[in-house]
Amino acid sequence: MTKVIAVANQKGGVGKTTTVVNLASSLAVLEYKSLIIDADPQANATVGIGYDPRNIDKSIYECLLSEIEPQDAIIQTETPNLDILPSNINLVGAEIELINVSDREYKMKNIIDKVKNNYDFVLIDCSPSLGLITVNALTAADSVIIPVQAEFFALEGLGKLLNTIKIIQSRLNTSLTIEGILVTMYDKREVVRRNVLEEVKTHFQQLVFDTIINRNIKLVEAPSFGRTIIMHDATSTGAINYLNLAREILTKNNLVSKEA
Repeated sequence: MTKVIAVANQKGGVGKTTTVVNLASSLAVLEYKSLIIDADPQANATVGIGYDPRNIDKSIYECLLSEIEPQDAIIQTETPNLDILPSNINLVGAEIELINVSDREYKMKNIIDKVKNNYDFVLIDCSPSLGLITVNALTAADSVIIPVQAEFFALEGLGKLLNTIKIIQSRLNTSLTIEGILVTMYDKREVVRRNVLEEVKTHFQQLVFDTIINRNIKLVEAPSFGRTIIMHDATSTGAINYLNLAREILTKNNLVSKEA
């Protein structure tokens, strides 16, 4: 059964795209066929996986608004078992164009329903906003991962996102759950980051993933090469962190690693 996971936080710079790209690639390495949906007009996931958005003529935008079939827009990545439904700058106008469309909150769900049987996991990279495209992603998802940067203002705005999730649960997607809160950019040497980690754990307890994503220069470098962290440096702390996160999610969903 396919698991659709949205990765969302309206606060920018918390590691949403890094998480989508590297968690999806880790699941793929563990032999679970995975699809990334780049639902951000900045198209960072598309770039981070090795494609130039300027050369993409069939994207999530065309699927949402031009009735392009998603299977015609999905492209393979260099990682076996990993595909992407890319984005480009056209997605900027999608929210306005969708305003008068009937069932506009379900457009992405309809797209995913057409292809999800081909995958074990579908991961949606949401834009740093709580607009209509993010609402579409949460309406389509089974669960949501919330990345939280280990910094002083980590919890700022999180209440607004959780309130949005409650609204989606009550009106559009009653089965939506929180997969987990993921602490990113952690450095145990810094007191403030240790304090933030404890604060997040105190507030959210069992919702917080055991896996923590540490600050890692290789994670920062990888997107500039258009590569996942595993393809860039499989022995790095970042690669190990995301493989551990993938295994934690598999365990949480009563799945097992298909590694030899």
